[in-house]
Amino acid sequence: MPEPLDPQIYRDLVRQALAEDVGSGDITTRAIVGTAQTASGVFLARRACVVSGLELAREVFRQIDPLVVFLGVAHDGDVCAAGDAIARVNGPAASLVIGERTALNFLQWLSGVATETHRFVDAAAGRVNVLDTRKTIPTLRAVLKYAVRCGGGINHRMGLFDGVLIKDNHVRLAGGVGEAVKRVRATGTQLRIEIEAQSLADVDAALVAGADVIMLDNLNDHDLRDAIARIKHRAHVEISGGVTLDRLHKIAALGADDVSVGAITHSAPAADISLEIE
Repeated sequence: MPEPLDPQIYRDLVRQALAEDVGSGDITTRAIVGTAQTASGVFLARRACVVSGLELAREVFRQIDPLVVFLGVAHDGDVCAAGDAIARVNGPAASLVIGERTALNFLQWLSGVATETHRFVDAAAGRVNVLDTRKTIPTLRAVLKYAVRCGGGINHRMGLFDGVLIKDNHVRLAGGVGEAVKRVRATGTQLRIEIEAQSLADVDAALVAGADVIMLDNLNDHDLRDAIARIKHRAHVEISGGVTLDRLHKIAALGADDVSVGAITHSAPAADISLEIE
């Protein structure tokens, strides 16, 4: 189970989501469900998934109605089979129905990211670390990266502020790899310096510049083998670009340290989870 999210990260997010969905009130539920009616419900995995987002779902009902009791059956990071109960809720029936969609949105999307990450981690089979990227929905990065951790992945830098990654445009603006690295080192940073290499020539330049990490970006399998042989453990090696599940088993055997996969956050399908009112 990953380290829990700080509630400060998601409370405002949940508040905004409820304001977007509920607005001035649920017209349909107000007309149909009596104020004194109570009910219970169960969140069910309709297909196998890795759970993520339980605390956000709990926060949805907490903000709607403190009388709702939310009980997690599974934990974030658990693998659930089709038909497994993920959580149970009971309390005022209207509150359960009002919170249903928002709670499911968080659970489905975050569990989808965790599930997709888990698929890549399984395919890597411990031969290479699976990292995420900054390819996330704006303002949702913290919770999406939490979901990656639930799936067994590792977070790359959170943003531009906590890691050095010299990309092709930086190199062009600096006038070369060596000059770009020189300017970064001049800041006195203690962070590892990572350089994106899109060719074998870039790899050689990164080695001469003394890069701590070399990201091999969008290279074919032949060039990946050549690049890793040239590096010879003189730098940490990350492979990025075109890392698919079908290709991962080959990449994992090449001897790199990490693979970074944008798809686990920007293209993961939502997990199939439902709330069944009993």
